[in-house]
Amino acid sequence: MSSRTLSGRPVARHGWAQALVTVLGGLIVMGVVAVLGLWAAGAADLPGGSFPPVVAATVVTAVGGTVELSGDAGGLAGTEGGLTVIPLSVTLAGALVIGWGFLRPLRHRAVAGAPELAGWAARIAALWLLALLGLALAARHTFEISLGDGPLGDLGDLFGLTPVVGFSTDVPLTVLVGLVWLAGVLVVTLMVSRGAPLPAGLLRPQASVRPAAHATVRLLLVCVVIGLVIALFVAATRGHAVETFAVILLGLPNVVWLALTIGLGATWDGRVEGPFGLPMPHVLDEVLRTPDVSTLNLGTLVEHDGQKWWWLLVVDAVLLLATAFVMAASSPARVRPWQHAVHMALALALAVLMICLMARISARIGLSVLGVGDLGEGFSGQVLLKPRLGSALGLALLWGLVAGFAGALLARGARRRGGGTGH
Repeated sequence: MSSRTLSGRPVARHGWAQALVTVLGGLIVMGVVAVLGLWAAGAADLPGGSFPPVVAATVVTAVGGTVELSGDAGGLAGTEGGLTVIPLSVTLAGALVIGWGFLRPLRHRAVAGAPELAGWAARIAALWLLALLGLALAARHTFEISLGDGPLGDLGDLFGLTPVVGFSTDVPLTVLVGLVWLAGVLVVTLMVSRGAPLPAGLLRPQASVRPAAHATVRLLLVCVVIGLVIALFVAATRGHAVETFAVILLGLPNVVWLALTIGLGATWDGRVEGPFGLPMPHVLDEVLRTPDVSTLNLGTLVEHDGQKWWWLLVVDAVLLLATAFVMAASSPARVRPWQHAVHMALALALAVLMICLMARISARIGLSVLGVGDLGEGFSGQVLLKPRLGSALGLALLWGLVAGFAGALLARGARRRGGGTGH
């Protein structure tokens, strides 16, 4: 299929071949990141040839799919478990590649009709649907686990028990959520990219939406870059390089975006129990490894690890002011400071909402024999992390209003000193 500009000149084709390249590119990048991250985490040593299905399951969860844990050891034993976690490093890598592939055929355009954009997105979605089905069907495996020494091993030997643990995906839900994820990526890509063509009726609204969206996404990416630099420094100076690279390749945005919300004053509730834990820094694990659900915020971090954690507040303030300045400087000069404040507040609140929905963790696994549950710390555990959503969004709105207004005043002063008139 080809399309034409308003002047009638032909533009880049964007048909099925280009859609296939976009989808395959996203899947390959996500798969490579997942493989390297899982290898660094030690998953390559899992028994029974389970590494490829685990990779598929990781990609599935990266686009919002669900993985169900199951187990069986006859009538005398059983297992239970559940897993809800999104490896946001894998998610971010796929989103960037798919977004780039979506925009590439549309470059050098000023306007694109709604039917054209919908048709191009539909091609990508159709191929993405097939990919999701393949991944969901591949992300399932079962393998035996050793009970080892101790009470569980003795009971297993006595009754001839061989527990089998497995995982699978909810295929319909995975496909549905994966398609919603793709739609979100494509919409955000159009909103964020300054050069992406839109239907003529949306050209005026974009003047207020795109600067805020672009600046906020840039804020999130800058946070990831800062986190990457810190993680590489830690790996080079404090050892545990392999474990650090596992965090970088699987969950770096989980950590840095969590830190962003904590710097804004948000509170998360959580608990760590058993052999599992949270990614670096280690203080997160210490704060949450308590008998009951604990709170994670600036106050508890300072209490456990000193005053240095107040730097999160300072860094957030500087980053938000810079983000608001960039937003105001790239907006039309006619936009007033209070409008910048509203735009910044809404954009930051949406970003925090996304973080709260995607960075939460819920994982539990338990093994019982003869009705005796959770025997052995090595076989049972729980990780829980969830935000207090209302207060997090309220704080984001407040920070956005203040930073947006201050950034608009700074941008106005810069325009006056530079003699510019804006857009």
